[in-house]
Amino acid sequence: MSNPSDLHTHMPKKTPLRRKPARSKPAARARLSAANADPRRLYELAVQTPDAEIDFVATTFRRLTGRPAKHLREDFCASAASACEWVRRRPSNSAVGLDLNKAILAWGIRHNVGALPEADRERIRLIHRDVLDPGAEGAGADIVLAMNFSYWIFKTRPLLKRYFETVHRSLVKDGVFFLDIYGGYESMKVQCEKRREKGFTYIWDQADYNPINGDLTCHIHFAFKRGPRLEKAFTYHWRLWTLPEIQELLAEAGFKRVTVYWEGDDGKGGGNGVFRARKVGEACAAFIAYVTAEK
Repeated sequence: MSNPSDLHTHMPKKTPLRRKPARSKPAARARLSAANADPRRLYELAVQTPDAEIDFVATTFRRLTGRPAKHLREDFCASAASACEWVRRRPSNSAVGLDLNKAILAWGIRHNVGALPEADRERIRLIHRDVLDPGAEGAGADIVLAMNFSYWIFKTRPLLKRYFETVHRSLVKDGVFFLDIYGGYESMKVQCEKRREKGFTYIWDQADYNPINGDLTCHIHFAFKRGPRLEKAFTYHWRLWTLPEIQELLAEAGFKRVTVYWEGDDGKGGGNGVFRARKVGEACAAFIAYVTAEK
């Protein structure tokens, strides 16, 4: 079994604004407009990195447990890009995705699950279900994912601890829970930033932050070369949790070891895509880190 502090390398994870796909996807993105653009597809192109994410998850699980994972559960799965990437990797892999949004589950089944080969489609299920009550379908997972800060929807310690306890029960004996988190002093700043993509501009809008209770409201807008912007394509009402709080709650929920994976510096003020297990991080303006919790 390898030491969990070994290197984990893939595309850099920075702020929600700066995260980009690990590999460009061919798509006809010219002449996009608010009228004809699919917000879900724009989100996947601008924000999600399922190939890099699954690289990290699969490699880290094997380093921690000494065996390959087979069954993955993606919580708050939305269009289930990561679950689809998981089953695509190996014929022995299976996945289940849980989400409360029927419309986005239907989109994911049509566009992402439907794009898989038939043999792969048989090994993935997307279920309309609350992650606080995953049921028999959500049990027996080697890996549970809660990425893109989705668990921040739980705004109180008792509720977030309850979710973590539910995940703990859902995992097999040596299962691992994977989360990501962002922070840094700019995470508390009301700001609106832009990043150019092919055919559109991705806009991350930290619209409001309440330092008394940690409430954070963020929007994603999309702008195009011609015509109006697609305003508030996605809106998030979260609590801005910190890494110490998350680690403490995971331990209280019964996880035996919690590890933070911190990204190295590229020497130019950005991340280098190399994540190591760390106990000391840099007091930088913005960061995204991975967290693992071992049952």
